[in-house]
Amino acid sequence: APSLIILSSICSTSAFADDVSYNVRITNLTRGQVFTPILVSTHKAGLKSFQPGQPAIPEVTAIAESGNTGPAIEALTSLIPGNLVKEVKDSGGVLPPGQSTTVTIMGGDDFSHITVLSMLIPTNDAFFAVNGMPLPDDGDSVTYRSVAYDAGSEANDELCAHIPGPPDVCSGEGLSEADGEGYVHVHAGIQGIGDLSSSNYDWRNPVAEIVIQRADP
Repeated sequence: APSLIILSSICSTSAFADDVSYNVRITNLTRGQVFTPILVSTHKAGLKSFQPGQPAIPEVTAIAESGNTGPAIEALTSLIPGNLVKEVKDSGGVLPPGQSTTVTIMGGDDFSHITVLSMLIPTNDAFFAVNGMPLPDDGDSVTYRSVAYDAGSEANDELCAHIPGPPDVCSGEGLSEADGEGYVHVHAGIQGIGDLSSSNYDWRNPVAEIVIQRADP
């Protein structure tokens, strides 16, 4: 069975009577970090992909260390027949600093919550997230801003040998054997201790803005 997702108090709601289409606009608020392809999923309340202070599950580690959404997409898709997940999508490309991308996804009915995950590069294991938060009601919109999290799965040595990109900066291995802190926490940023310059690649939180609005009239 997939380790994604942490299931906690799955519940139903009658607030969403029909299938609803949502536009999810993600904006990169950093100066020097690129977002890897972004995973977006709609699901029932109570699904969480990580818990701060606890070890990251393998599907989140794959995103945070290498930008690989495949394991998480597979795990979430496996929950669709069980009526826990509505839809899973990938933005399909990287998102440079200061730019935005929009993913349209179906929700509604009892599928009233959303998860968004993506890696920051160049980092060892930084990611941003909307971690199972509510979708907006009716014609309203909701805005979430995410700090950068550290998956705690890889040491923050800032060496390009352990960082997958972007290609003009680093081209190392995404997954590393080097142990990290062992739990998810707020990332301390780029310290300039390895191959990365803090003046070019450090950030201040929040790093991402996620605006979700109902697409249907």
